[in-house]
Amino acid sequence: MPMKPHFLLLSLLILACSKEPKATTEAPKAAFALTDTMASRVQTEPVVSQPIRSQLRLIGRVVPDENRLIRVFPLVGGNVRDVRVELGDYVQKGQTLAVIQSSEVAGYNRELAQAQAELRLAQKNLQVAQDMFVDKLNSERDVVAAQKEVEREQAELARLREVLQIYGADKQAQSVIKAPISGYVLEKNINRGMQLRSDDANAVFTISQLNEIWVLANVNESEIGQMRLGLPAQIKTLSYPDKTFRGVVDKVYNVLDPATKTIQVRIRLANEQLKLKPGMNATVMLAFDEGGAMPAIPARALIFDKSKQYVMVYHDRQHIDTREVTVFRSQGDLAYISNGLQPGEKVITQAQLLIYDALND
Repeated sequence: MPMKPHFLLLSLLILACSKEPKATTEAPKAAFALTDTMASRVQTEPVVSQPIRSQLRLIGRVVPDENRLIRVFPLVGGNVRDVRVELGDYVQKGQTLAVIQSSEVAGYNRELAQAQAELRLAQKNLQVAQDMFVDKLNSERDVVAAQKEVEREQAELARLREVLQIYGADKQAQSVIKAPISGYVLEKNINRGMQLRSDDANAVFTISQLNEIWVLANVNESEIGQMRLGLPAQIKTLSYPDKTFRGVVDKVYNVLDPATKTIQVRIRLANEQLKLKPGMNATVMLAFDEGGAMPAIPARALIFDKSKQYVMVYHDRQHIDTREVTVFRSQGDLAYISNGLQPGEKVITQAQLLIYDALND
């Protein structure tokens, strides 16, 4: 009986030693790699060292290029018989814009008819003088005087024809206003039935070519020192919020407005598909070089998470790094990186959020 406890303890030890321990090892985690579908969606951009630039935001408006604009004035007074174009129409050079019935043109037509009759008479007198000179019935002086009279009448007739041509006149006492250039009708101050005066200071039509256009922007007095010719400009409008128009500063007006304490700068740009219309408001961004250079990437490549900025650095489909970066400045669609990237590396600019989540779960 006293041996029973020792026997029980020995049995428990043998039983414990006979049980094999269970395996506790886990399968290694699979390495990340882009699938074909994901790889087709991914876009990358190289890190490029670019000059450091700052931007100045200005408010401006679209205006026609004054060198491509012509104001049309009536050369004669009279009654407007017909107007053949409307505001905004495109017209070809030489196209009829309006027709004016004019007493002035009627007067010139009468003078023209009289000058033609006087020229015929002068030519007849010259012929008579020449015949009489051959028959020795008059002197050479008479022939010369008749010749000079013909020349005077010819000059007067040429003058009247030139005047009528300038007026665009016809034999019905009408003056035709024609387009001096091809372009768009920006202003129209004439209607059928109106009575026009030849001394009217207002243009009846304003025509402009709009394939190139200006943007005039106001610059505050404190920013005048930064203005110079050739500055690149980006223009945005309310009509096309997703479209950026690009031009350059080609004129700095050296006249300060005493009321607003601003000067104007002029940006010249190509008017793609004639989207910019005179009178539109515009936001102008001017870029300035600050000196030095820094790695730069598209701003859309940045990922903001946990109060930090990250990018996905692409090596190949099996090697993609999550890299924390320090953003020096974001300027439009460009971000300057002061720490974390080197020129020549590639960053993912599309679908990077999906990859970031997959790598950082």
